[in-house]
Amino acid sequence: MAYTAGVDVGSTQTKAVLINEKKEIIGKSLIDTGANVIAAAERAYEIALENADIDPRFVEYVIGTGYGRYKVTFGNRQVTEISCHGRGAVHMFPNTRTVIDMGGQDSKAIKVNEKGEILDFCMNDKCAAGTGRFLGAAAVALDIPLDELGPTALLATKPIRISTTCTVFAESEVLAWLGKGKKVEDILRGVHQSIASRSIGLLRRVGVFDEVTFTGGVAKNIGMVKSLEEGLDRKVNVGENSHFMGAIGAALFALDHVLASRQPVAAEERR
Repeated sequence: MAYTAGVDVGSTQTKAVLINEKKEIIGKSLIDTGANVIAAAERAYEIALENADIDPRFVEYVIGTGYGRYKVTFGNRQVTEISCHGRGAVHMFPNTRTVIDMGGQDSKAIKVNEKGEILDFCMNDKCAAGTGRFLGAAAVALDIPLDELGPTALLATKPIRISTTCTVFAESEVLAWLGKGKKVEDILRGVHQSIASRSIGLLRRVGVFDEVTFTGGVAKNIGMVKSLEEGLDRKVNVGENSHFMGAIGAALFALDHVLASRQPVAAEERR
């Protein structure tokens, strides 16, 4: 039985996933990246190994991905997060043709084929608006934990239109609306709708085809899922492993390598 791993080093969090030859997830981990990126990659991998109860000697290939992929010093190869999210999304949701990956620092819209291969993509990496950082600014302004933002936003009855598209000024606008007596939930729903609008703009640049799959850390935010679905007028694929999609894709690419390396041996045995 072959075991492979994918380690996705993001700007905010680092994820690691181990899979077996049947493409089943047997171990995973999620930790904050912190200042020491190399240590974060190593620790995430160690925790995933512990969860899978697998000795690292039996892991045949490891691929690093994410913005810190070159810091996965124990890995065998690096693959871009765009390719990994596309591959992982189609593996988890086979009818996926469009992917929106929303992380802490950037957002990506990805068009894929039935194999998870990238046909087109565009990304918002010059500005943090439309990313998890924008939500973070709102959380700080309203003194609300990040994991409560989504549920609180869904309580809104009169969403506030957020005019700023800059994360630097988001906190100021949120506080201004709060000062005018607007409800926290209405402000937050407006923040979510603003981010969703920018993300949908990215999606339309690559084309919104068939099923849309939401990946990245912000996919855990139910308010963002709802705002995307309303803006796109369709259901969006989200699962318990959406946060791990990049690491899953990396582990699958690693498995491809292992299985391909066996082919010459198998051919020789048939002679």
